[in-house]
Amino acid sequence: MGAVRSGLVVGALALAGCSAGDGTPTPAPRPAVSGTPEATPPAPTTPAAPQVPAPVVAPPPSTSGAPRRAYLTVPALGLRRVLVRPYVGTPDDRPGTAIQDAGDLAAPHGSDGLVGPGGVGNYLVTGHRTSSTRPFAELPALRPGARVVVETRGQRLVYEITRTRSTSFRRPASLRAQSAAVPGHPARTPTRAMITLSTCATPEDHAARNFWSDALDNPEHRIDKIGVLRSVRPL
Repeated sequence: MGAVRSGLVVGALALAGCSAGDGTPTPAPRPAVSGTPEATPPAPTTPAAPQVPAPVVAPPPSTSGAPRRAYLTVPALGLRRVLVRPYVGTPDDRPGTAIQDAGDLAAPHGSDGLVGPGGVGNYLVTGHRTSSTRPFAELPALRPGARVVVETRGQRLVYEITRTRSTSFRRPASLRAQSAAVPGHPARTPTRAMITLSTCATPEDHAARNFWSDALDNPEHRIDKIGVLRSVRPL
């Protein structure tokens, strides 16, 4: 009988060791999580912007630049369709002076950067200011922004005056700059069609008591109006 009681006591103690002291069953431990962790969803992506083609930039207007007869109009000076005669030579040399003495405008070519109407380079036109028909009498007053229209047999070219420079006949470097493809800059490569309208600075030189002149009676200084070609259209 005593042995039975001892067994009961031992069993009771064993059961008591498997429960909390307050009688609440001890929760079973959670099983370990095994396997691959849940994948993180990918972050949203911003759609790529559509590719916009680069704008096509049209080259500046120009022509072949072949020397040819033309007519020059400068509305700001009241000058209309004055004949421009091309010739092989340099500005205000003997052939050019003869053309001007006859009342026309002269356009030299064949040296330095000089070209015909609309050519990439320097279309240089010279005219008298104080003698003959005086076509360039008012040229010094021409301001930036003024239009210069040149008409050939098949084209109408419009230049815009942008600046003024002075040329000295007594300085070879100044003469080279006048005839450069980029007026005033002999070392530059031309990329645009430009124009130079040139006339004497006789009144200004004489006012400064500078009475120098060359064998063709050209004074030392000339006034040059520089412009760029803005448009070309067929006639």
